[in-house]
Amino acid sequence: MTTRVIDVSELPTTGFGSRMTIWWGMVVFLAIEGTVLAMLAATYLYLWRLAPSWPPADTPSPTILRATVNVLLLVASVPLATLGDRAARREDDRQTLAYVLAVLGVGVVALVLRGFELHDLNCRWSDNAYASTVWTITGMHGTHLLAETLENLLLAIVFVTGKRERKHFVDVHVNMVYWYFVVGAWVPLYALVFLLPQP
Repeated sequence: MTTRVIDVSELPTTGFGSRMTIWWGMVVFLAIEGTVLAMLAATYLYLWRLAPSWPPADTPSPTILRATVNVLLLVASVPLATLGDRAARREDDRQTLAYVLAVLGVGVVALVLRGFELHDLNCRWSDNAYASTVWTITGMHGTHLLAETLENLLLAIVFVTGKRERKHFVDVHVNMVYWYFVVGAWVPLYALVFLLPQP
């Protein structure tokens, strides 16, 4: 019996986009998380339809200034993430690190503003159904923002300490895809939570 051997030693060990299992893992993760956020938005709209007033009469509307600054900051960061993604695809150490640090900085500022946003909801999570829903939406998205910021911090440490391997460029690429989700998901949720309830 003859055994055929295929030499795969010349095949690349890493790649970008749909050729990598980590990319598919991220796609499935984002589909799940996107569904959860959509369900929260649907819950909010359903409760609004049933309520005689929204927010309830004894609950002030959210304060929008800091939330608006935050959503504008997040949207403005998308070009930074795009440039970081492109630098990672070119495997450019210096530029990849620079853009990871830039997106990391935006994430830190956005998290600080998110803390103020929770205060600006003008209700406690336990006050009523409206309060529970807006706190859950804002907090759930905040966990995505926190996770992404921590991932960017870890990648920045890897690049700064010189322990970078080729696969870390793929990690940056996938992380920037996650950043697009974090920003893109918040734009309609911001409108739902902060703009629609305004008198």
